[in-house]
Amino acid sequence: MVLLMVETIQNQANMQDIFDKIKKNRGPLGQHAKESHGYFTFPKLEGPIGNKMTFRGKEVLVWSVNNYLGLSNHPEIRKVDADAAKDWGMGYPMGARMMSGQTSFHEKLEDELSDFMQKEDTFLLNFGYQGCMSAIEALVDRRDVIVYDSESHACMVDGVRLHMGKRYVYKHNDMESFAKQLENAKNYTEETGGGILVVTEGVFGMAGDQGKLKEIVSFKKEYNFRLFVDDAHGFGTIGENGRGAGDLQGVHKDIDVYFGTFAKAMATIGAFVSGDEDIIEFLRYNMRSQTFAKSLPMPIVIGALKRLEMMRTRPEFKENLWKMAHALQDGLTKAGFDIGVTNSAVTPVFLKGSLGEATNITLDLRENYNIFTSIVVYPVVPKEVIMLRLIPTAVHTMEDVEYTISTFKKIKERLEAGEYHSDKIVSWS
Repeated sequence: MVLLMVETIQNQANMQDIFDKIKKNRGPLGQHAKESHGYFTFPKLEGPIGNKMTFRGKEVLVWSVNNYLGLSNHPEIRKVDADAAKDWGMGYPMGARMMSGQTSFHEKLEDELSDFMQKEDTFLLNFGYQGCMSAIEALVDRRDVIVYDSESHACMVDGVRLHMGKRYVYKHNDMESFAKQLENAKNYTEETGGGILVVTEGVFGMAGDQGKLKEIVSFKKEYNFRLFVDDAHGFGTIGENGRGAGDLQGVHKDIDVYFGTFAKAMATIGAFVSGDEDIIEFLRYNMRSQTFAKSLPMPIVIGALKRLEMMRTRPEFKENLWKMAHALQDGLTKAGFDIGVTNSAVTPVFLKGSLGEATNITLDLRENYNIFTSIVVYPVVPKEVIMLRLIPTAVHTMEDVEYTISTFKKIKERLEAGEYHSDKIVSWS
């Protein structure tokens, strides 16, 4: 008995309180929370969404909002949103879709999305992140294999993590690596009797390059896989009327499950999956994130219907987006900036520098030039790389573009002269 008590005490001494562990390790971003919170992270952009908003009491030129088509503050959109909220409130319908949250408007939105996407059926989802994650998890079982791009969005990676079977990751947009992992997947499924799901993005949201969908599809016949594409940044911005990356690359029909979100081009909440009727029906009854979650509120659904209508019938929004995107990207390139391999509206600007220099650049842009743009540092990009990520929209102007390029030239000169040098995050308060 005494020996057992001694062993119990020793075991308790080796145990660790999980909260003590958290306090000692806040994570790669959280470790800088005290210095960055409220400015570099969790900043407050206030006022009507547009090319200019208010940050800490002053007007700034904003390049950080995924309002691609400029619909968020359009008068027609605002009126529909307001009228729907007045007519229905934010509570209706109550309950999950399967139980008590179904309406004719939800079905209408699904039908119109199916027609627009040229797919047999569509399932409306509450949120992009949880919807994408849950759809991937639902499509596979233990015997199946997922093959996915190394730079897939976090929601896709988390969906892959939920998969209880095998998964293989290939180097970003590297078709040699893709073929190697497909071969591994084929060998594995020949033993298990499972299938292969390939997961990639239509437009990668950080670097702005499109997934190599056409090349990926060319492997389908040999390896008999199904293709899931998250096209959050492609939906509404590229392809005919905004049908996405697969449409632009001529392989839209070969995408088996197309995932799109309303959070970018449509500037609202929600998402959807489109595909063959039997597959979408399966997802409708097997996606846990939807089965056990409240239905989208009616004002969101009615607002999405209006946004989809405007996206389909008003090409000037997409045309102006690309006018701004081309002007920005061409101007930055001519000025000697590295914008990577983007072939979408997403516009990264790569600079060389430390985390301390990155924070000083951000401070200078926001405080002295009134430009608000997202800054991306390690671990999202390699160490000693700074990425300024710009999102052009249909409501930006040529004056905005010219001012930004002119400012970036000055910023680059100061960086190369060592004026931003710092070994740590600079306090902004």
